[in-house]
Amino acid sequence: DFSGYRPKNFGMGYQGDVSIRQALQLSLNVPAIRVLDAVGPTRLMARFRQAGVSPILPVNEAPGLAIGLGGVGVTLRDLVQLYTGLANGGKTHTLHDGTEPADAERTSATILDGQANWQIIDILSGVKPPEGALQRGIAYKTGTSYGYRDAWSVGFDGRYVLGVWVGRPDAGAVPGLSGYVSAAPILFEGFVRSGLATVPLPGKPPGMFSPRREDLPVTLARFGAGSDGLVQATVSEPAPTIIFPPDGARVDLGTNSADASPLVLKLQGGRAPFRWLANGKPLAGIDRRRTATWQPDGAGYSTLTVIDAAGRAASVKVFVE
Repeated sequence: DFSGYRPKNFGMGYQGDVSIRQALQLSLNVPAIRVLDAVGPTRLMARFRQAGVSPILPVNEAPGLAIGLGGVGVTLRDLVQLYTGLANGGKTHTLHDGTEPADAERTSATILDGQANWQIIDILSGVKPPEGALQRGIAYKTGTSYGYRDAWSVGFDGRYVLGVWVGRPDAGAVPGLSGYVSAAPILFEGFVRSGLATVPLPGKPPGMFSPRREDLPVTLARFGAGSDGLVQATVSEPAPTIIFPPDGARVDLGTNSADASPLVLKLQGGRAPFRWLANGKPLAGIDRRRTATWQPDGAGYSTLTVIDAAGRAASVKVFVE
Protein backbone atom coordinates (compact mmCIF):
# COMPACT_ATOMS: atom_id res chain seq x y z
CA ASP A 1 0.00 0.00 0.00
CA PHE A 2 1.52 3.31 -1.14
CA SER A 3 -0.64 5.93 0.59
CA GLY A 4 -3.80 4.38 -0.82
CA TYR A 5 -2.35 3.29 -4.17
CA ARG A 6 -2.35 -0.52 -4.33
CA PRO A 7 -0.65 -1.83 -7.47
CA LYS A 8 -0.89 -5.50 -8.40
CA ASN A 9 1.28 -7.66 -10.60
CA PHE A 10 -0.01 -8.52 -14.08
CA GLY A 11 -0.59 -12.14 -13.06
CA MET A 12 -2.42 -11.00 -9.88
CA GLY A 13 0.03 -13.01 -7.74
CA TYR A 14 3.12 -12.20 -5.69
CA GLN A 15 6.59 -13.69 -6.01
CA GLY A 16 7.93 -13.01 -2.51
CA ASP A 17 11.53 -11.80 -2.32
CA VAL A 18 12.96 -11.16 -5.79
CA SER A 19 16.11 -9.52 -7.10
CA ILE A 20 16.02 -6.38 -9.23
CA ARG A 21 17.04 -8.58 -12.17
CA GLN A 22 14.10 -10.94 -11.64
CA ALA A 23 11.65 -8.08 -11.11
CA LEU A 24 12.61 -6.40 -14.38
CA GLN A 25 12.78 -9.57 -16.45
CA LEU A 26 9.38 -10.74 -15.16
CA SER A 27 7.79 -7.27 -15.48
CA LEU A 28 6.67 -7.27 -11.85
CA ASN A 29 4.64 -4.16 -11.04
CA VAL A 30 4.97 -3.97 -7.26
CA PRO A 31 8.80 -3.83 -7.15
CA ALA A 32 8.74 -1.18 -9.90
CA ILE A 33 6.42 1.04 -7.87
CA ARG A 34 8.46 0.50 -4.73
CA VAL A 35 11.55 1.81 -6.51
CA LEU A 36 9.61 4.70 -8.10
CA ASP A 37 8.23 5.64 -4.69
CA ALA A 38 11.82 6.11 -3.48
CA VAL A 39 12.96 7.95 -6.63
CA GLY A 40 9.87 10.14 -7.03
CA PRO A 41 7.47 10.43 -10.01
CA THR A 42 8.47 14.04 -10.67
CA ARG A 43 12.12 13.08 -11.09
CA LEU A 44 11.16 10.32 -13.52
CA MET A 45 9.07 12.75 -15.60
CA ALA A 46 11.97 15.21 -15.64
CA ARG A 47 14.26 12.46 -16.94
CA PHE A 48 11.73 11.64 -19.68
CA ARG A 49 11.70 15.25 -20.83
CA GLN A 50 15.49 15.42 -20.63
CA ALA A 51 15.53 12.51 -23.07
CA GLY A 52 13.45 14.53 -25.53
CA VAL A 53 10.13 12.72 -25.12
CA SER A 54 6.78 14.32 -24.27
CA PRO A 55 4.72 12.22 -21.84
CA ILE A 56 1.07 13.26 -21.62
CA LEU A 57 -0.85 13.65 -18.36
CA PRO A 58 -4.43 14.81 -17.78
CA VAL A 59 -4.73 18.60 -17.62
CA ASN A 60 -3.58 20.10 -14.30
CA GLU A 61 -2.70 16.68 -12.89
CA ALA A 62 0.64 16.08 -11.17
CA PRO A 63 2.52 12.86 -11.93
CA GLY A 64 1.81 10.06 -9.47
CA LEU A 65 3.11 6.55 -8.92
CA ALA A 66 0.80 5.20 -11.64
CA ILE A 67 3.16 6.60 -14.30
CA GLY A 68 5.46 3.70 -13.44
CA LEU A 69 2.84 1.26 -14.75
CA GLY A 70 1.76 3.09 -17.89
CA GLY A 71 -0.45 5.74 -16.27
CA VAL A 72 0.90 8.36 -18.67
CA GLY A 73 0.52 8.87 -22.41
CA VAL A 74 3.64 7.88 -24.35
CA THR A 75 3.88 7.28 -28.09
CA LEU A 76 5.72 4.35 -29.63
CA ARG A 77 8.14 6.86 -31.12
CA ASP A 78 8.89 8.19 -27.64
CA LEU A 79 9.47 4.67 -26.33
CA VAL A 80 11.90 3.91 -29.14
CA GLN A 81 13.73 7.18 -28.51
CA LEU A 82 14.11 6.27 -24.82
CA TYR A 83 15.52 2.88 -25.77
CA THR A 84 18.09 4.49 -28.06
CA GLY A 85 19.60 5.70 -24.79
CA LEU A 86 20.03 2.14 -23.55
CA ALA A 87 21.48 1.03 -26.88
CA ASN A 88 23.88 3.98 -26.93
CA GLY A 89 25.56 3.87 -23.53
CA GLY A 90 22.99 6.03 -21.74
CA LYS A 91 22.67 8.79 -24.39
CA THR A 92 19.43 9.24 -26.31
CA HIS A 93 19.29 10.62 -29.85
CA THR A 94 16.45 12.52 -31.47
CA LEU A 95 14.66 10.30 -33.97
CA HIS A 96 14.06 11.50 -37.53
CA ASP A 97 11.77 9.96 -40.13
CA GLY A 98 13.26 11.57 -43.23
CA THR A 99 10.64 14.31 -43.61
CA GLU A 100 12.58 16.93 -41.65
CA PRO A 101 14.72 19.61 -43.31
CA ALA A 102 18.27 18.54 -44.07
CA ASP A 103 19.57 20.98 -41.45
CA ALA A 104 17.15 19.82 -38.72
CA GLU A 105 18.73 19.86 -35.29
CA ARG A 106 19.89 16.47 -34.06
CA THR A 107 20.20 16.49 -30.31
CA SER A 108 21.33 13.98 -27.73
CA ALA A 109 21.00 13.81 -23.95
CA THR A 110 22.59 11.68 -21.25
CA ILE A 111 19.90 9.92 -19.22
CA LEU A 112 21.89 7.20 -17.46
CA ASP A 113 25.38 6.66 -16.11
CA GLY A 114 27.33 4.26 -18.33
CA GLN A 115 27.68 1.56 -15.68
CA ALA A 116 24.02 1.74 -14.63
CA ASN A 117 23.05 1.61 -18.31
CA TRP A 118 25.10 -1.56 -18.85
CA GLN A 119 23.44 -3.20 -15.84
CA ILE A 120 20.03 -2.68 -17.46
CA ILE A 121 21.27 -4.00 -20.81
CA ASP A 122 22.66 -7.07 -19.06
CA ILE A 123 19.30 -7.70 -17.38
CA LEU A 124 17.17 -7.15 -20.50
CA SER A 125 19.45 -9.33 -22.63
CA GLY A 126 18.48 -12.21 -20.35
CA VAL A 127 14.72 -11.90 -20.91
CA LYS A 128 13.31 -15.15 -22.27
CA PRO A 129 12.51 -14.93 -26.02
CA PRO A 130 8.85 -15.40 -27.02
CA GLU A 131 7.70 -18.93 -27.73
CA GLY A 132 9.16 -20.28 -30.96
CA ALA A 133 11.77 -17.51 -31.31
CA LEU A 134 15.51 -17.99 -31.10
CA GLN A 135 17.74 -15.91 -28.85
CA ARG A 136 19.26 -13.37 -31.25
CA GLY A 137 21.57 -11.52 -28.90
CA ILE A 138 19.15 -8.63 -28.37
CA ALA A 139 17.92 -6.97 -25.21
CA TYR A 140 14.21 -6.29 -25.04
CA LYS A 141 11.22 -5.46 -22.86
CA THR A 142 7.47 -5.86 -23.18
CA GLY A 143 4.46 -4.12 -21.69
CA THR A 144 0.67 -4.35 -21.57
CA SER A 145 -1.58 -1.40 -20.75
CA TYR A 146 -4.52 -1.47 -18.37
CA GLY A 147 -7.64 -3.03 -19.89
CA TYR A 148 -5.71 -4.93 -22.60
CA ARG A 149 -5.75 -1.93 -24.93
CA ASP A 150 -2.06 -1.78 -25.85
CA ALA A 151 0.72 -4.32 -26.18
CA TRP A 152 4.23 -3.19 -26.95
CA SER A 153 7.74 -4.51 -27.21
CA VAL A 154 10.99 -2.63 -27.79
CA GLY A 155 14.34 -4.32 -28.39
CA PHE A 156 17.83 -3.48 -29.54
CA ASP A 157 21.20 -4.92 -30.42
CA GLY A 158 24.48 -3.00 -30.51
CA ARG A 159 23.27 -0.72 -33.32
CA TYR A 160 19.56 -1.01 -34.13
CA VAL A 161 16.42 -0.33 -32.06
CA LEU A 162 13.03 -1.71 -33.06
CA GLY A 163 9.65 -0.97 -31.48
CA VAL A 164 6.31 -2.76 -31.95
CA TRP A 165 2.81 -1.72 -30.87
CA VAL A 166 -0.27 -3.93 -31.15
CA GLY A 167 -3.80 -2.73 -30.45
CA ARG A 168 -6.97 -1.25 -31.89
CA PRO A 169 -6.99 2.23 -33.49
CA ASP A 170 -10.07 3.10 -31.42
CA ALA A 171 -8.26 2.11 -28.19
CA GLY A 172 -10.75 -0.69 -27.59
CA ALA A 173 -9.90 -3.65 -25.40
CA VAL A 174 -8.56 -6.85 -26.96
CA PRO A 175 -9.07 -9.82 -24.61
CA GLY A 176 -5.88 -11.81 -24.15
CA LEU A 177 -3.64 -9.07 -25.55
CA SER A 178 -0.19 -8.88 -23.95
CA GLY A 179 3.22 -7.55 -24.84
CA TYR A 180 4.97 -10.90 -24.48
CA VAL A 181 2.42 -12.93 -26.47
CA SER A 182 1.30 -10.35 -29.04
CA ALA A 183 4.11 -7.85 -29.64
CA ALA A 184 7.35 -9.69 -28.81
CA PRO A 185 7.00 -12.31 -31.60
CA ILE A 186 6.63 -9.48 -34.14
CA LEU A 187 9.71 -7.78 -32.70
CA PHE A 188 11.85 -10.89 -33.11
CA GLU A 189 10.47 -11.54 -36.59
CA GLY A 190 11.21 -7.94 -37.49
CA PHE A 191 14.87 -8.38 -36.64
CA VAL A 192 14.96 -11.57 -38.73
CA ARG A 193 13.20 -10.04 -41.76
CA SER A 194 15.37 -6.92 -41.69
CA GLY A 195 18.19 -9.01 -43.13
CA LEU A 196 20.66 -7.12 -40.96
CA ALA A 197 23.33 -9.01 -39.09
CA THR A 198 22.98 -8.78 -35.33
CA VAL A 199 25.47 -6.32 -33.85
CA PRO A 200 26.82 -7.46 -30.46
CA LEU A 201 25.54 -5.57 -27.44
CA PRO A 202 28.01 -3.27 -25.64
CA GLY A 203 30.50 -5.02 -23.38
CA LYS A 204 31.01 -4.40 -19.68
CA PRO A 205 32.47 -0.90 -19.06
CA PRO A 206 36.04 -0.67 -17.72
CA GLY A 207 36.16 -0.81 -13.94
CA MET A 208 32.69 -2.36 -13.71
CA PHE A 209 32.22 -4.27 -10.46
CA SER A 210 29.46 -6.90 -10.28
CA PRO A 211 29.48 -8.43 -6.80
CA ARG A 212 27.36 -11.34 -5.72
CA ARG A 213 24.48 -10.43 -3.44
CA GLU A 214 26.06 -12.27 -0.52
CA ASP A 215 29.17 -10.11 -0.89
CA LEU A 216 27.26 -6.84 -0.48
CA PRO A 217 26.87 -4.87 2.76
CA VAL A 218 23.46 -5.45 4.34
CA THR A 219 22.25 -1.97 3.37
CA LEU A 220 22.92 -2.66 -0.32
CA ALA A 221 21.80 -6.28 -0.45
CA ARG A 222 18.12 -5.48 -0.02
CA PHE A 223 15.96 -2.58 -1.16
CA GLY A 224 14.24 -1.31 1.97
CA ALA A 225 11.79 1.22 3.24
CA GLY A 226 14.17 4.05 4.15
CA SER A 227 13.84 7.47 2.51
CA ASP A 228 16.68 6.53 0.15
CA GLY A 229 15.31 3.06 -0.53
CA LEU A 230 18.04 1.32 1.44
CA VAL A 231 17.69 -0.93 4.45
CA GLN A 232 18.43 1.01 7.60
CA ALA A 233 20.94 -1.02 9.59
CA THR A 234 20.79 -0.94 13.38
CA VAL A 235 24.34 -1.13 14.67
CA SER A 236 25.94 -0.65 18.05
CA GLU A 237 29.56 -0.55 16.88
CA PRO A 238 31.15 2.81 16.04
CA ALA A 239 31.62 3.59 12.37
CA PRO A 240 34.84 2.28 10.78
CA THR A 241 37.91 4.51 10.77
CA ILE A 242 41.13 3.89 8.84
CA ILE A 243 43.98 4.36 11.30
CA PHE A 244 46.79 3.41 8.92
CA PRO A 245 47.80 4.91 6.66
CA PRO A 246 46.52 8.25 7.97
CA ASP A 247 44.83 10.65 5.58
CA GLY A 248 47.35 12.71 3.59
CA ALA A 249 50.30 10.42 4.36
CA ARG A 250 53.25 9.92 2.00
CA VAL A 251 54.32 6.27 2.04
CA ASP A 252 57.61 5.02 0.60
CA LEU A 253 57.07 1.48 -0.70
CA GLY A 254 59.84 1.51 -3.29
CA THR A 255 57.35 1.34 -6.15
CA ASN A 256 60.11 1.95 -8.70
CA SER A 257 62.01 -1.17 -7.64
CA ALA A 258 61.35 -4.78 -8.59
CA ASP A 259 60.63 -5.79 -4.99
CA ALA A 260 58.18 -3.04 -4.00
CA SER A 261 56.56 -3.64 -0.63
CA PRO A 262 52.80 -3.97 -0.08
CA LEU A 263 51.04 -1.43 2.11
CA VAL A 264 49.50 -2.68 5.35
CA LEU A 265 46.01 -1.27 5.96
CA LYS A 266 44.48 -1.02 9.43
CA LEU A 267 41.08 0.08 10.70
CA GLN A 268 39.21 0.31 13.95
CA GLY A 269 35.49 0.19 14.66
CA GLY A 270 32.89 -0.96 12.17
CA ARG A 271 31.04 -4.26 11.82
CA ALA A 272 32.76 -7.22 10.16
CA PRO A 273 33.11 -8.39 7.46
CA PHE A 274 34.91 -5.58 5.65
CA ARG A 275 35.56 -4.80 2.00
CA TRP A 276 38.53 -2.66 0.97
CA LEU A 277 38.74 -0.64 -2.23
CA ALA A 278 41.71 1.12 -3.82
CA ASN A 279 40.77 3.93 -6.23
CA GLY A 280 37.26 2.53 -6.44
CA LYS A 281 38.34 -1.02 -7.31
CA PRO A 282 37.70 -3.75 -4.72
CA LEU A 283 40.61 -5.69 -3.31
CA ALA A 284 40.30 -9.46 -3.44
CA GLY A 285 37.91 -11.02 -0.96
CA ILE A 286 35.99 -9.85 2.08
CA ASP A 287 37.68 -10.18 5.45
CA ARG A 288 36.56 -10.19 9.07
CA ARG A 289 39.97 -8.97 10.21
CA ARG A 290 40.71 -5.30 10.69
CA THR A 291 43.95 -5.48 8.74
CA ALA A 292 44.61 -5.99 5.04
CA THR A 293 47.40 -5.49 2.50
CA TRP A 294 47.42 -3.65 -0.80
CA GLN A 295 50.01 -3.80 -3.57
CA PRO A 296 49.95 -0.50 -5.52
CA ASP A 297 50.52 -0.70 -9.27
CA GLY A 298 52.61 2.46 -9.32
CA ALA A 299 53.49 5.73 -7.62
CA GLY A 300 51.08 8.62 -7.12
CA TYR A 301 47.97 9.59 -5.21
CA SER A 302 45.50 6.86 -4.28
CA THR A 303 42.22 6.76 -2.37
CA LEU A 304 41.69 3.85 0.00
CA THR A 305 38.19 3.01 1.23
CA VAL A 306 36.77 0.43 3.60
CA ILE A 307 33.07 -0.53 3.82
CA ASP A 308 31.69 -2.47 6.75
CA ALA A 309 28.75 -4.91 6.88
CA ALA A 310 26.37 -2.07 7.75
CA GLY A 311 27.32 -0.16 4.60
CA ARG A 312 29.28 2.55 6.44
CA ALA A 313 32.48 3.71 4.78
CA ALA A 314 35.71 5.51 5.58
CA SER A 315 38.34 6.80 3.15
CA VAL A 316 41.83 8.26 3.17
CA LYS A 317 43.95 9.75 0.42
CA VAL A 318 47.66 8.90 0.38
CA PHE A 319 50.67 9.44 -1.85
CA VAL A 320 52.63 6.29 -2.64
CA GLU A 321 56.25 6.49 -3.77
